[in-house]
Amino acid sequence: VQLQACGGGLVQPGGYLRLSCAASGRTFRNYGMGWFRQTPGKEREFVASISWSGTSTYYADSAKGRFTISRDNAENTGYLQMNSLKPEDTAVYYCATGLYYSGSDRGQYDYWGQGTLVTVSS
Repeated sequence: VQLQACGGGLVQPGGYLRLSCAASGRTFRNYGMGWFRQTPGKEREFVASISWSGTSTYYADSAKGRFTISRDNAENTGYLQMNSLKPEDTAVYYCATGLYYSGSDRGQYDYWGQGTLVTVSS
């Protein structure tokens, strides 16, 4: 699976962004999808994930109530809607897919996108 993430940018605190992750190459609907983020000097951390069917979603505590993960298997695309953004959300965001896996363990994901930078600043 090849993944292309986009939608990052500069946003003020309290604002919103919608990240997209377009997949190609294999059957996207067989893959769970996750979003992770990373800042310089820190490990890549789990943000949210969604099962291959879209019926189950999981969120890091930092994302609960503000972020929503979704997917459109017909369009081979996943999304991360981020609302009420905070400066601490600033990071490079990565999407990833794992065959029938949709947990928080980044080691279980097989394919990764290139990352998209989100900057939350006034």
